[in-house]
Amino acid sequence: MPIQVIIKYIIHFINTFNEWIGRLIAWLILFLVLLIVYHATMAALFSIGSVALQELQWHLFALIFLLGSAYTLKYDEHVRVDVIYQGHWMNEHRRAWVNLLGGFLFLVPFCLIIISASWQFVFDAYIHQEGSSDPGGLPHRFLLKATIPIGFFLLMLQGIANSLSSLLYLFEEK
Repeated sequence: MPIQVIIKYIIHFINTFNEWIGRLIAWLILFLVLLIVYHATMAALFSIGSVALQELQWHLFALIFLLGSAYTLKYDEHVRVDVIYQGHWMNEHRRAWVNLLGGFLFLVPFCLIIISASWQFVFDAYIHQEGSSDPGGLPHRFLLKATIPIGFFLLMLQGIANSLSSLLYLFEEK
């Protein structure tokens, strides 16, 4: 089996997986909006507030941001220095090289560093059964903190898929 077929399979698997995750995260956005509307309405009309609901809003936003970053990268909607990337001198060949080298030299190592550094953070929160410091806040903070390495793992996978796509483009262009 040629290496290009294997690479295409890997790219397809990662893209499909992150597409699925992204679609799930989209439902969290709807839930977050409804939660904010409910919480704001209860506070404005009945002067009823909840620390747990407020923290849940923050937690959902963190989940959306961390777990949705790979989906954003998949669709090339992330922040980039467009002054260079979109310059008139940048053709598809050069963009493929930027994506390939940027992914493998910067994105993947950065993700590995964050994943490696965050495990102790998650583990400590689990061991100490860390929860909210506010009365009425949410318990089990380690669950939220665990999305840091998970989110960066998903981002790293998508970075690998994008870099491999650029590599295939460069091979097929010749």
